[in-house]
Amino acid sequence: MIIEGNPKELAAMAEFHRGNRQEGLRLQEEFASQFREEYRDKDHCPCRKACRYHGNCKECVAIHRAHQEHVPNCMRPLINAKLKALSELTEHTIANEIQPPREVLRKEFQKEAEERTDAEAADGRKKKD
Repeated sequence: MIIEGNPKELAAMAEFHRGNRQEGLRLQEEFASQFREEYRDKDHCPCRKACRYHGNCKECVAIHRAHQEHVPNCMRPLINAKLKALSELTEHTIANEIQPPREVLRKEFQKEAEERTDAEAADGRKKKD
C-alpha cells in the first residue's frame, strides 16, 4: 500500500471538492481502514532521522505543534513540492541562500547519506578544476 499520493485518498479529495461529502468520507474511511490493516505490525513512518518518536505520529505532531520551529520530516516532501512551485517564480535563486542543517539519521540510512555527501564533495572538486 502506498500512502503518499494514494489513489483512493485522491479520489476522496476529488469528491470533497465536488461537494460530495458523503462519498468523500466513505472513500476516506476505506483508505484509513486499509491503512490500519496494512500497517498494523509494520513501520509506516518515512522519517529517516534518529528519533525516539519514530512511528508515533500523535506525539511527533504534538511536539512539532508545540515548538513550532519546523514541520515533521514526513511532511517535508509534500511542503517542499508546494514551495518548489513558488520558487520557480524567482528561478529557484532562493537555493543560493539556503544551507540545510546536518541531520542525525537512523543507522540504516547513515551509510547512504555518507556516500551521497562524499559524492557531492567529489563533484564539487571536479567543478573547481
